[in-house]
Amino acid sequence: MSDTSRPTPPVVGPVVSSAHLAESALPALSELEFALTMANHAYQRWMVRCMTAAGGPAMSPLEVLVLHLVYHRGRAKTLAEVCLILNVEDTHVANYAIRKLTRAGLAETGRKGKEKTIQITDAGAALCARYRQVREALLVRTARQLGHDPADISRIAALLRALSGSYDQAARAAAAL
Repeated sequence: MSDTSRPTPPVVGPVVSSAHLAESALPALSELEFALTMANHAYQRWMVRCMTAAGGPAMSPLEVLVLHLVYHRGRAKTLAEVCLILNVEDTHVANYAIRKLTRAGLAETGRKGKEKTIQITDAGAALCARYRQVREALLVRTARQLGHDPADISRIAALLRALSGSYDQAARAAAAL
């Protein structure tokens, strides 16, 4: 029996969430945007669930990011640094996350001149260490099994950082219209 009796699968274009936006001079950008949406939601779910598995209190994705950033390099950060590094436009949102982390005993505030700073507590550092252990066991091990070249992952990360600048510039231009 020949394989000619099997139907030919339909030709499928790029996977996008908004075909009307893909009809542009750069359809691949719509494909990337859909992938970013899916990755962003998956990443946020992961952070929250990993933090819970590590024994942390209920946290938003931003609170998890701020906690890890405050632990980063073992030095206090200012609110302006937190917002700049995490690309958070609304300082009050970051400030709220800082207040929640402080109330939970995971971070503490201080002063650097006139600026308020935030730094990790021993409890916060211990929680970050447990998060790292859960991440290593559940995420890193599985991601390594996919066999992707770490250099390719780094190149994708660099591309995404560069594209974020394009989106920021376009947002500024759109605000000026």
